[in-house]
Amino acid sequence: MSFKPACLLIARAVLSIAALSFAAAPAAAQQKKNDKAKAADKTKPAEKAKAGAKAAAADKKGPAGPAGTFLIASYGDWGAYTSGKDKAKVCYALSQPKERTPKGLNRDPAYLFVSNRPGDGARNEFSVIMGYPLKAGSAATLTVGSANFTMLTKDKSAWLRNAAEEPQLIEAMKKGSALTIKGTSIKGNDTTDRYSLSGIGQAIDRAQKECP
Repeated sequence: MSFKPACLLIARAVLSIAALSFAAAPAAAQQKKNDKAKAADKTKPAEKAKAGAKAAAADKKGPAGPAGTFLIASYGDWGAYTSGKDKAKVCYALSQPKERTPKGLNRDPAYLFVSNRPGDGARNEFSVIMGYPLKAGSAATLTVGSANFTMLTKDKSAWLRNAAEEPQLIEAMKKGSALTIKGTSIKGNDTTDRYSLSGIGQAIDRAQKECP
């Protein structure tokens, strides 16, 4: 930039004012950044709390239980639930099938239970809600690992034909990775439900602690 000698003083004054303006601009910008940072700091705790609540909800989320049951904790694909209270309190390890075939059939949700009912003295009682009316007089079959079990059926429910086999079944479930149940509907449809066994041991232990 060049100036005539007569204008040097004016030019210097203009440059000084410009320099002050340029010096003030970063300071003003920095102040705005600081103000924004302070505002962000104020919102961070709320955001963190909201994120924490979401994480807690996700951690607590388990397989959906039937109406009237309440989730205590989830472990893998299984949840520990309770229903009732006092002498009527029941605790469950519960899961829903991961796969249901054939697809397209109109069926209600299915549930697999391992129940504890202190009021009745029942412990590790195995049962299944199939999600559809079963063919009268038909038997359902259960397979876990290399072990096979026969189940009695009535309406939409099934349970072991031989209750003395329940400890053997529970032990096989704790060691296994998947369980398969096959049944026949009242309409003659053959179905297969596959359950994951991930987390079942922990869910059973928690249910027993809730209903000792």
